[in-house]
This record gives sequence, C-alpha cells and structure tokens, in this order.
Amino acid sequence: MAADAARQVVVVGAGPAGLLLAGALRIGGAEVTVLERRTERATETRATTLNARTMEIFDELGLLDLLGVPPNEPMGHFGGIPLDLSGVDSRYPGQWKVPQTRVEELLEKWAVEQGAQVRRGVGVRSVRVRSKFAEVDGEGLDEPMRAAYLVGCDGQDSTVRSEAGIAFPGTPATHELLAADVAGIDIPNRRFERFPAGLAVASRRPDGLTRVMVHRHGHLAPRRIGAPSFSEVAAAWRTVTGEGIGHGEPVWLHAFDNAARQAERFRRGRILLAGDAAHRQMPVGGLPINLGIQDAHALGAALAAVATGRGPESLLDAYHDRRHAAVRKALSTMRVQEQLLLGGPEQDPHRTLIAGLMAHRSVRHELAAFVSGLDSQEENDAEEN
Repeated sequence: MAADAARQVVVVGAGPAGLLLAGALRIGGAEVTVLERRTERATETRATTLNARTMEIFDELGLLDLLGVPPNEPMGHFGGIPLDLSGVDSRYPGQWKVPQTRVEELLEKWAVEQGAQVRRGVGVRSVRVRSKFAEVDGEGLDEPMRAAYLVGCDGQDSTVRSEAGIAFPGTPATHELLAADVAGIDIPNRRFERFPAGLAVASRRPDGLTRVMVHRHGHLAPRRIGAPSFSEVAAAWRTVTGEGIGHGEPVWLHAFDNAARQAERFRRGRILLAGDAAHRQMPVGGLPINLGIQDAHALGAALAAVATGRGPESLLDAYHDRRHAAVRKALSTMRVQEQLLLGGPEQDPHRTLIAGLMAHRSVRHELAAFVSGLDSQEENDAEEN
C-alpha cells in the first residue's frame, strides 16, 4: 500500500534533463524525488557539446562556478558545412566542450545540494494516474510511490511515456554513424571529412583516446540490439578512409542513427515529458542533450509554481505549447542537416547552395542561432514582449 501523502513531483530518469529539472523544482520550492534505474552514473560519454543557450541556462542557475571555463570552439557546422558561431547574440557563443559524464556529475551534486532526493537502483515498470495523484511502481521500491505530478525524463524508450499512452510518432532510422572511443591509435584529426565511400570524423582527446565516427554511403541502418562490434567500426573506417584502426583498444562503442520522433503531447494531465522521452533525433552538434536541458529549464519554474499551489494549471499547457513547437522546428531543421551530412554525391548541389547562401549575414545569423539553441529563445522573448 502506497503512503497516503503524495510527493509533489517525482522525476523518472537521472540524466541531464531529469537532474536539471530536479534542481530547478527545488529552487521553485517544490519537493522532488528522482528515480533512476542505474545504480551508478554512466561512465561513457555520448555527448560532448553544450551550446550557447545551455550555457546561458547554467549561468542563470548559478552552475558556471561549478563548471568552470570549459574549452570553447567558435566554429560549428550546419550539416557538416563550417559555420562561424562567434557572432550570435549571446555571452556564450560557440560550442563548449563538456563530456556528458561531467554534466551529470555536476547536475546531480547541485540538485542534491538544493534538496532534491535521488534514488538509484529503481526501475520503474508501471504508472497509474488517479484523480489527485500519479503512482509509480517497479524494482527497488518497497511500495508504489505517489506524486502530484510525474515527469518522464527516462530516455527514448521511456516507460513513463508508454504507460501514459502518449504516442511517439516519427520516422525510423535509415542511416547511421558508427562511433568508438579508441586507445592506442594515431590518425589525423578530421572534421566531417568526405571521401568517395563515406564520411569520417576523428578527434584526439587530451586523455589520449581518439573518438572516431564513420558513415558509409549507401549503407542502410540495420535493426540493432546493443552497440556495434569494434571489428565492424574498424572495417567501416578502413572502407571509407583506407586506414587501419583495428589494432587499437576500444573503450566505448555506439551507433547513432537518424530516427526522428516526437511525443504527441509533452503533457497528459499529471504526466509530463522532457528530454529524450519527449523527442528523439540524430545527435549532431549535441542536439539531444541541449534540447533536453532546455526542456527541463522551461518546465522547472512552471511545474514548481503549479505543484506548490502558486500557479495555474495553464502553465503546464504553455510548457507543452512552447517546447513542442520548438522541438518540432529543431527536428525539421535537423532533417535538412542529416541529408547534407550523410548524403552522398547526390547532395553536392545542395551543399554548394547552402555554402553559397552562408555568404549572406542574415543566413549565417539564422543558422548560427539554430545551432546555438537561440532561435526558439528569440521567439519566446518576442512573445513575452
């Protein structure tokens, strides 16, 4: 039997979106418990880039003192075409290089300091919604847990979204980038270098590991369960670049695909979604982690006000309206980027066209604002004014 008193908010998922949301809820005065199935923080780093808008959010929340000053790269790209981000209207232009592991470590420490409770080893299996509360149950819970509001930040295979009956329409994967962090190899750094057989990216890190990403033209994304093998990554790398990396030691393997999906609703009554639970997209330029953090920031103050009785329910509908529209635009623009990035020679005319248009300041500004996460913020500011 669940306890009679419902918590104000339960967040499922202790990734960047869930942890930032937890801290923001505490700043707004709401009680919050985060449930996470992993017993320890992840050690692998998928994302490595924070954009200007995310850095602005970190500044607003007082997180930059904890983060320090990470490396900054003023040049970004749009679909692999170089794009100068230094002229965007922000105090934090460019791409800030912070491993996702560091982001999660920082956000968890901060959220707990604000008074959030993080419970690890809890795998949510079921969600029920009553008139006055939502209820979750699963591994690691002695009894079901009640909350006035439940937020799913539990990834693209979200249990919360599925249990709430929220559809997740979109397009399946057709192309993929194979990725690996490899020790013991010495190859040139490459930034979206094109070859007749595909695309290659390589970046040597200060710790000596080299992250490689490779795409083979004409290779359709298979149905995957788990990560690719290192032999598959090495074979693709040799096919595209002619270089051998099979003698290296892989410490992380992954396949990024171009599946694109968006939850039909970011809110259904007492259930809300943020981050990868609300949308799935190709992780070019760190888009998923940045979109998720921006979802959480948009939701935090609104949900805290509603959960503590200081604000109307309409604030939560406004969260859906704004973020659903912003993500829809981001997915549409990302579709253009992935075609430019992963397409073969048939996309060369489009690459030439986009590169030529970038000579115009207004085009550069709009594309740089998108890559920096500032395009939807500008629209929000205009609405508020």
